[in-house]
Amino acid sequence: MQHAPDPRVAVVVITRNGGHRLARTLDQLIELPERPRIVVVDNDSTDGTPELLRARYPHVRCIELGRNLAAAGRNVGVAAVEAPYVAFAEDDSWYLPGALRRTADVLDRHPAVALVNAHVLVGEDARPDPLHEDMVGPAVPDDPGLPGRRILSFLEGASIVRRDAYLAVGGFDAQLGPAGPEEHLAAELLSAGWDLRYVPEVVARHVPDHEEPAPEVRRLGLRNTLWFAWGRRRWRPALRWTVHVIHSSPPNRATVLGVLDALRGLPRVLLRRRPLPAPVERQMALLDDSKIRSRARSYGRERRPAQAVGITWRAPQARR
Repeated sequence: MQHAPDPRVAVVVITRNGGHRLARTLDQLIELPERPRIVVVDNDSTDGTPELLRARYPHVRCIELGRNLAAAGRNVGVAAVEAPYVAFAEDDSWYLPGALRRTADVLDRHPAVALVNAHVLVGEDARPDPLHEDMVGPAVPDDPGLPGRRILSFLEGASIVRRDAYLAVGGFDAQLGPAGPEEHLAAELLSAGWDLRYVPEVVARHVPDHEEPAPEVRRLGLRNTLWFAWGRRRWRPALRWTVHVIHSSPPNRATVLGVLDALRGLPRVLLRRRPLPAPVERQMALLDDSKIRSRARSYGRERRPAQAVGITWRAPQARR
């Protein structure tokens, strides 16, 4: 059965030097039955990505930034669309047919939900992302009246947000760069009283073409994870996370520089420190043990494509 286009969801893609990947993603998004409006935010590419877009995809809006805002480039894209819901994609990720319509239905029916995280199939062999189990700890109390499972963070390139909620909390923090911005934004949404959901019926694909994140991204991921612990967690779990992150990171240059970066930013973090509301902190504490044991996250170590630095979905080498 043919469905009419669904104007409720727009798609914002961010890219940097991803022209060789972007065509596949855009072809998939353009063919979706929802026919979403697509905006590509180019984070100061030097590989001719904007020119490629204008030549091959004239109906896709390209916003060229004069500098690399990393994940915060999405803030520009979200502000440029009028749809009430915005799906995030990377230049190597997209959604399967029907996923955007299902998400819009969920967000229509449940006004307390600000974000829906898709079920991600990774690689050409479409294996489930190992971070799914990491996100949905069974210990976290849940509302049986809501779809899917409650989550306390999300995968940046496979989530759909309620536009008004995203803009109200300021979107992604430009100071964090490309590694681990999700837990910071998730904390803002949770602190504002919103619910975040992992809904397995909403499916996305992620087909990365790289094996390991760059050392610079691992460095930023470690720094951002420590900043989150020091700025948002209560002191006991913050100390526990600091010890865990440093102990679990290899003695390499990325680790040393990440810790030094975190320490240099410590005065600013403490000045802006805002501990999570007690209910949110209690929920995060319930996941601490499983996150510490997790094999799907790393602080400074080299990981395979679908894995993470800090709590980020993945750490692209050159695209942000």
